[in-house]
Amino acid sequence: MTRNQRAACPGRGRRGCPALRQSAGTLALLAVVTLQGAAQRAPAPVASDVPADVLALACASRPAFEIPPMPLRITGGQDSTIRRTHAPGDLVTINAGTDNGIEVGQQYYTRRVLRDYQQRVTRATPGSIRTTGWVRVYAVDPQMSLATIEHACETIDVGDYLEPFALPVVPAPATTTAKPQRGNYGRVMFGNDFRSTFGKGDLFVVNRGSDHGVTLGARFVVYRDKRVPENFLYELGEAVAMEVGPETSTLQATVARDAFRAGDYVAIRK
Repeated sequence: MTRNQRAACPGRGRRGCPALRQSAGTLALLAVVTLQGAAQRAPAPVASDVPADVLALACASRPAFEIPPMPLRITGGQDSTIRRTHAPGDLVTINAGTDNGIEVGQQYYTRRVLRDYQQRVTRATPGSIRTTGWVRVYAVDPQMSLATIEHACETIDVGDYLEPFALPVVPAPATTTAKPQRGNYGRVMFGNDFRSTFGKGDLFVVNRGSDHGVTLGARFVVYRDKRVPENFLYELGEAVAMEVGPETSTLQATVARDAFRAGDYVAIRK
């Protein structure tokens, strides 16, 4: 007990002094608040119950012929040091709040645009939209929000942009065994992170979409031109359309006699 404390409670010990008991309680509360503030952790991540094929499709890359709008972005995290990369269990900051319609519980994809060799994103040199994961809004104020990382396809970085979240539906393969349309060849473009080789089960993008008659579940045959005069294309394997846009589709390799490569041909069975 200090001199000032003895003056405040003359003739009493520590346990008999209400002022000291109140002071000790205040210090304990401050210590708890400080520890809680220092941790700044999101709720512990839980194992995902989403099927593996749905996760793979949700994380698959998509082509970009122009830079998409990015009004919502990850701007940082809740750490004592500056970090640019984050993972499940981290709290991240979003540059929008209730003034922008953000509410607790909302989910968003986190994405970034990749460029091939840092080229401009154009129709001639398309970029790749990489889904890095998804987040759930944890707390909001008028201009900013905190979100928890629910799933990471890779690291979630400061600068990744947000888009509304909805898990994809894996389509059933078409039952048709029709011959492939050899007058409607498309080409293999790329996979995640501009991957250029693929095996059975891998997802990849082709330059054929609904404008070319592609539908969900459509079957494709994959060919390679060996550039041998007076010879046929070599049949590498087969694939199924898992996601279809107007000009491009995401296929999954179902049969692969050899690795598929960017530039190989695809023909729809129809």
